[in-house]
Amino acid sequence: MIFETLDTYGHEQVVFCHNKDAGLKAIIAIHNTVLGPALGGTRMWPYKTEADALNDVLRLSRGMTYKNAVAGLNIGGGKAVIIGDPAKDKSEALFRAFGQFVESLGGRYITAEDVGIDVNDMEYVYRETEYVTGVHQVHGGSGDPSPFTAYGTLQGLMATLNKKYGDEEVGKYSYAVQGLGHVGMEFVKLLRERGAKIFVTDINKALVDKAVNEYGAEAVGLDEIYDVPVDVYSPCALGATVNEQTLPRLKAKVICGAANNQLANTQIGDEVEKRGILYAPDYAVNAGGVMNVSLEIDGYNRERAMRMMRTIYHNLARIYEISERDAIPTYKAADRLAEERITAIGKLKLPLGRAQPRFQGRIRGH
Repeated sequence: MIFETLDTYGHEQVVFCHNKDAGLKAIIAIHNTVLGPALGGTRMWPYKTEADALNDVLRLSRGMTYKNAVAGLNIGGGKAVIIGDPAKDKSEALFRAFGQFVESLGGRYITAEDVGIDVNDMEYVYRETEYVTGVHQVHGGSGDPSPFTAYGTLQGLMATLNKKYGDEEVGKYSYAVQGLGHVGMEFVKLLRERGAKIFVTDINKALVDKAVNEYGAEAVGLDEIYDVPVDVYSPCALGATVNEQTLPRLKAKVICGAANNQLANTQIGDEVEKRGILYAPDYAVNAGGVMNVSLEIDGYNRERAMRMMRTIYHNLARIYEISERDAIPTYKAADRLAEERITAIGKLKLPLGRAQPRFQGRIRGH
């Protein structure tokens, strides 16, 4: 059944990585390298079954192809998952063994942090391969991508407000922000700096208290966030929070946040459109993090990264143009923009072949 699944998703290569001594069980999925080497993070998670791990890495890697294409990056889409509990199964040997598998792909896949992985884990991977992004600043890397993801989300929000209401005055509108992790809290800070009214929720009460005390937000219950009368619903935590149960409860006329896979399914995407709610496609909005780490390939520069975040505004505006032009929901318009770019670049016959990643200005030590 695996090759049938690969046909459905369109993957180029799936690598199963095993090292018994290090306790490593991992899967690297390379979805598409038409635009360049596949870049996407590594996730560590205690999957119930190996089939669950495979399904997750296939879905996530395909999403990276679309995210990177819409972001205008010269990189393809890939992802990796390590099967294990990040709270108790991490070790130097595990990550160095994983790094050797990444190295064996010769630059076709470039990794980074994702759920369950931090910059310290990537230090071990980096000892075995240079095909790592999101490494610490001491190595010439970019460090924590959260502020860039939040700033990019703000750019997407401004384009979306302009489409829906005809202005970009963030502070005029009210927001229900779900999730106060690194990105969510940074997004709340940016909204507050512009004078916005914000309602927040999170499973971590300490984070809610911080948002209330430092940024003047108003706390609401985990389930009550869907009922708050606001202009914008901003999911910044788990995926699939726009679903059959929650959609009828939303008062907001705009959905724009930093979470991945916000729509439970395509039918929900169609229903959002029917209800007159403007959905800002998540992978176009939250591309700031991958934009930021991608700059490490050519030599990281923070000023260039901030300039790059501002292109998210124009990417969203283009998606809304396609949505209107082709009379399709915005989630389909985002896919279409990605597919058009991949097809167009794929038709270019580059006589010198594709350049390998360069990673200028980076320092590796053992």
